[in-house]
Amino acid sequence: MSAEHLPFSGKVALVTGAAGNIGLATAEHLAAMGADLALLDLDHEKLEQARTGLGGHDVRINIYTCDVMDGGQVSQTVDTVVRELGQIDFLFNNAGYQGAFAPVQDYPDDDFARVMNINVCGAFHVLRYVAQHMITRKFGRIVNTASMAGVQGPPNMAGYAASKFAIVGLTEVAAKDLAPHNIRVNAISPAFMGPGFMWDRQVELQARAGSQYYSTDPKEVAQQMISSVPMRRYGNIDEIPGVVAFLLGEDSSYMTGVNLPISGGI
Repeated sequence: MSAEHLPFSGKVALVTGAAGNIGLATAEHLAAMGADLALLDLDHEKLEQARTGLGGHDVRINIYTCDVMDGGQVSQTVDTVVRELGQIDFLFNNAGYQGAFAPVQDYPDDDFARVMNINVCGAFHVLRYVAQHMITRKFGRIVNTASMAGVQGPPNMAGYAASKFAIVGLTEVAAKDLAPHNIRVNAISPAFMGPGFMWDRQVELQARAGSQYYSTDPKEVAQQMISSVPMRRYGNIDEIPGVVAFLLGEDSSYMTGVNLPISGGI
């Protein structure tokens, strides 16, 4: 299929956390569907690597180094994206930080604040400034990355769980506020995803946290987690982008304010 006949041809997608596993996999999928890309992350070197890796697609790919915790930086970056690429049709609001693992009574204050600043304040900044642009065009499709941790709070993850519950709430509010402007806002909630750094880190840190819910042996923790999933496996990162594309596309045209689990049945 030629580029001009691809389903997202002529659209511009802004992906935050674009240098991470989920962001990069989703950017790849959107590019394959014909969308031009604005890739945003804090790590410039990894953004350069991401752009190089996506170079096989016949789309425009621009990269932007930005700290989503800084509303001023986000505002300027959104303006730059619009100036350079002409518009923003899709937002995958995905930048995030997993945080520490500790029971709530021992959870470090500074890490809790950091998780909230990145995952909630950062997501809000991006959503707000992108929505302002979308309103001027009376068109927009937004997908926020929540988590099953924001649906069923896990032990030892007070910061991350609180932040993802907040993202679900923000999604529902934004969906109502932006519906009059032909902007749809939905969320995805992945559960256990692997293999890779995030899976390994989660298994290791839950084992170290010491609780009645998990073993102190990381190998046993991994099995305990898998055993809690009805499909008896973790999800692959590549099982996320298609769901994001569905929510950005017209097959979900009557869906807004929805949080879709990607959870293997949890």
